[in-house]
Amino acid sequence: MTKAEIQQVKLRFGIIGNTESLMRAIDVAIQVAPTDLSVLITGESGVGKESFPQIIHQFSRRKHGQYIAVNCGAIPEGTIDSELFGHEKGAFTGAIGERKGYFGEADGGTIFLDEVGELPLPTQARLLRVLESGEFLKVGSSKVQKTDVRIVAATNVNLTKAISEGRFREDLYYRLNTVPIQIPSLRERGEDVILLFRKFASDFAEKYRMPSIQLTEDARHSLLSYPWPGNVRQLKNITEQISIIETNREITASILQTYLPSQQEQRLPALLGVKIGKGFDSEREILYQVLFDMRQDVTELKRLVHEIMSERGAGSNAVPASNTAFYSPSVVTPPQSGSTINIVHPLGKQQDDDIQDTEEYIEESLSLDDLEKELIRKALDKHHGKRKNAAKDLNISERTLYRKIKEYGLD
Repeated sequence: MTKAEIQQVKLRFGIIGNTESLMRAIDVAIQVAPTDLSVLITGESGVGKESFPQIIHQFSRRKHGQYIAVNCGAIPEGTIDSELFGHEKGAFTGAIGERKGYFGEADGGTIFLDEVGELPLPTQARLLRVLESGEFLKVGSSKVQKTDVRIVAATNVNLTKAISEGRFREDLYYRLNTVPIQIPSLRERGEDVILLFRKFASDFAEKYRMPSIQLTEDARHSLLSYPWPGNVRQLKNITEQISIIETNREITASILQTYLPSQQEQRLPALLGVKIGKGFDSEREILYQVLFDMRQDVTELKRLVHEIMSERGAGSNAVPASNTAFYSPSVVTPPQSGSTINIVHPLGKQQDDDIQDTEEYIEESLSLDDLEKELIRKALDKHHGKRKNAAKDLNISERTLYRKIKEYGLD
């Protein structure tokens, strides 16, 4: 396509930028749209992958059919098959009626499967069958359903690595990746950063009825040199923050820097294992790391104590010296709260009378679930409730985070 035609597509779908790699991605999307080939869109989180399935749908023969976007990472594993393929009445507890499912609803249209790398393996097998034959089974049904659906998938996961780790089916990957489209990260797009900032600043000025913010020359250099780990989404959020908070409409580099997170900022070490420095915060983080590492140790300790108590109850001989090394509780108070967290450390041999007390103390006072709940709450607060970013910070899937939020009542 000509540059003028691509420019029309950019205007229609609100895409800002002139980078060659971005223009190439748009061109490929338009070229593949008239076919029914599966498309896999890859790119980092926040680059704007969601625009490309819409381009493919609108330039295809299916444009008058349904377009359904599904975030696979936001659906609990136990219900995702029902959401995608539907279910029969009584198929499981709570199935009080029949459900058609997204593949049934989108017959003749397009389904966009965002975060496809988060799909559980059984669901991947069902999806592969749809891709190969257009057939699927509802949950709880033995009747084969047919559907005519164009599938466009997207992921920020390295699927090749996921395949080697057994988390993603290789045959499904090749079926989805018939036509790959790679979306460049913001740090690879050069002057597009300035264009996007201007667009967002203008939009927020109109939204909040205030003058648009402007960048000084040194601020422009800072904007271009920043690596933007959150890509376009991060740039948009920061532009909105500055537009609302700053009374001075001319933004200098020093003002801009206060809104740009430091790349040396430490994350949750108990889950990501980053390098720990010195200071008040790092001591608290070291404590978190220790407590999480103790999960398996505590389980083993309980098993050992139970075995010893069973042996004594059965009138067995004296326990060997190697089995009499127990843990004695010690209290550590995390600096950020007044509550105490009981951890344990080896102290050598204990008297027989202490065995029962040790078991009870561990059961009652060591609450790692509370600590996990607190870490999830802090991650959500840090990212202003954005589950996708919080899950990435915690190094867990968005679906696991969704389940934990429900479990701990953090909605």
